[in-house]
This record gives sequence, structure tokens and C-alpha cells, in this order.
Amino acid sequence: MQKILIITHSQDNECIDIVTGKLEAQGAQVIRFNVDRYPLAYGLSSCYENGVWHTYLDYEGKRENLGDITALWYRRSHNLASGLKEQLEGEYLSSAHGEIRQTLFGMLEGMHCFQIGRFSQYRRLDSKEEQMKIASALGLKVPETCITNSPEEARRFVLAHKEGAIVKMQSSFAIYREGREHVVFTNVITEDNLDSIDSLQYCPMQFQQKIEKARELRVTIVGDAVFTFAVDSQQMDNAKVDWRREGLELLAQWEPYELPADVREKLLRLMDIYGANYGAIDIIVTPENEYYFLEINSAGEYFWLDRLADHKISEQIADVLLGKVFRRYHPLQLDNKLQTVAAIS
Repeated sequence: MQKILIITHSQDNECIDIVTGKLEAQGAQVIRFNVDRYPLAYGLSSCYENGVWHTYLDYEGKRENLGDITALWYRRSHNLASGLKEQLEGEYLSSAHGEIRQTLFGMLEGMHCFQIGRFSQYRRLDSKEEQMKIASALGLKVPETCITNSPEEARRFVLAHKEGAIVKMQSSFAIYREGREHVVFTNVITEDNLDSIDSLQYCPMQFQQKIEKARELRVTIVGDAVFTFAVDSQQMDNAKVDWRREGLELLAQWEPYELPADVREKLLRLMDIYGANYGAIDIIVTPENEYYFLEINSAGEYFWLDRLADHKISEQIADVLLGKVFRRYHPLQLDNKLQTVAAIS
């Protein structure tokens, strides 16, 4: 029996249950590790004794041996150790959080079973700069871009693009006020609103040329399966720059889209370079039918598209975890006696 470990959090959406159901229907055992409840409700232990490593996960009165996990899906680690702040004083909390992160992510890196995407690969994909450099080297169009904390450089870039530029954060940047999260969306910046640009010195931002949109695409790649959907974000004024501002209103407006073969192959090559088995890719299609690559989201959301695809995306994730379909798989095999490491294709 195959044994699958899913790393997520207790408030994740329906996609976890759907993938779990598809795995269990094929006879697999699924272990769900909700990291927001670690370490208070979960115990994680890695031990090396008598020449053998053992890793255990203790929760709900039972112990799971993670040494025989056949596949791992690191979905996300939102709100890691969120309950700890009620247990520890502030002066100890940050240090404890550091050790918790080190333990969890160290364990994930040490798991040499198949993983849809290793944690270290996800961290590499945090570099929007490298993404665009690789994409452009593969022949994909990318917008002219400037990543800087220099007010002078940003001003020069904006003034060089008379049609305007867009400005956005490189990470999932949010501001928290009175316990509520306020996401910082993509915005347009022009010569007329450069007055506050000097504050850029304290926080770098990403500036790009403003690309006219006929359609926006979300391309979800799982293994070698490519699921492409398009939306006309220009139908709503508040969604023209960033469709997420009207995400709920546009949910039912997404439609299947036929991606040109050359773009599809370049995106698959991009996934090969990263060695990733999951990616949610954002693309702009211009009125001239040009395709501009924006970014890969290593753990990007897909549940609303999965509904439109009759849960085919979840089915593909389950099949990749079970090894029934193509997957990018280069694990490390450790020989405890010789202390050697061999790469296996």
C-alpha cells in the first residue's frame, strides 16, 4: 500500500479533501500534517540509532512512521505554529519559531521519497528575477522589468514607459491592521504619481511595463499535464490591472483555453529546469496575440479551476503522487554503510 504525506494547514480549502479522496479510492493511505497545529498537537521526531534513521509523526493518540512514505506533497505551510503565541512569552517566541521552521523544513529536505516539489525548490521559485531570466532564455516573452529600491532608478524606468508602468511586490505582501490582512495588489504608476517614490528606498518593489490585455491565462501544470484557463479581466474596471481585486466576481468567467504548442513546450521545459511537478503560471495575451510570461506560483491556488475541469487537476495530482503518470523524479539514495550519495533517475 502506498503511503502519502500531505503538508498543509487546517484551514486549507476543498482541494486537499478531493485529492485525499482520489488517493484513498486507489488504496493509498493519506497522512495530513496540519502545520498550524504543530508543535502543540503534533510531535515530530527524527532519530538516528543503531545505524538507522527513523522519523515519526505523533498526533491524535497515534504514531505514524514516516520512513516508508512513498510520496510527499508540500502544499503550503501557512500559519506554522500559530497557537504557540498563547504559550510562550514574546522574548522566547521568535527563537522557538526559528527552531520549529528548522525542524519541519529540515525533515522535508531529508525525505528522499518522491515529492511533487521539494521545499528548497519552492524557495528557489521565490526568485521572480530568475524565473524571468530562464523564461526569456527559453524564448518566452517577458515584460520589461526593473526590481529596485532606488527611487532614482524607479523614476527613470517609469518615465521611460510613457504608456505607464505597473508596480507590484515580489512576495505575497500584505499589511496587517487590527488583526486583518490587507493584500497589496498590483497597481499602475505614471509620471503623475511619482511624488511618494522616495519611500521606495526602505522596501524594494518590482516595476514592469504595462502590457495591454486581451485575456489573462492561468496555466496549471501537474507533471506533464497542462490545464489552461482564460478570463477577460478587462470587462471590470477594478480588475483591469489585477484580476484578484474582483476574484470572486470573475470565478465563473474563466474558460478553457487552447495554449499554442510552442508556448506549451517552453513552459514544460521551464518546469523541467526547476525539477518541479506543480506550477501555477500567469500569462498575459495581448490584443496582437502575443504571450507574455509573468511568473510561476509554486503553490498557486487552483481549486476554482479544478471545479471547472471536473476535478481533473486534483485527479492528476493524485496520479502523480501515486506514480501512475509522468513525474520529474530525481531522489537521493543514501547508503548508510558507505556514506555515499547516488542520484537515481
